[in-house]
Amino acid sequence: MGIDEGKLYYSISEVAEISGLEPYVLRFWEKEFPQLHPKKNRAGNRTYQAKDIEVIKSIKKLLYDDGFTIEGARNILKKGATEETSSEPTKERLHNLLVEVKGELEDLLKLFP
Repeated sequence: MGIDEGKLYYSISEVAEISGLEPYVLRFWEKEFPQLHPKKNRAGNRTYQAKDIEVIKSIKKLLYDDGFTIEGARNILKKGATEETSSEPTKERLHNLLVEVKGELEDLLKLFP
């Protein structure tokens, strides 16, 4: 199932099927990524638009394909720099990734006295 050009709104189950993600993952991402904020209808159900699905695809690529953490993906999306996630890494992207890895390693070291 893909995005239907004539359709304006999608339910969470439709978006889960389109994206290959579970609904609970989509709900979690809403809390973590301010760019993902689907509207709710009168019944309180989420109604996603095509732009929301594109954001979900970007998040999924950053997390699952490019190996970013949630914080790293959030920073990339905040900058609006999804172009940086191309297969050709940039100096800035590599630097940011190294800084992120260093921070995570420092956090791990704190676990071991």
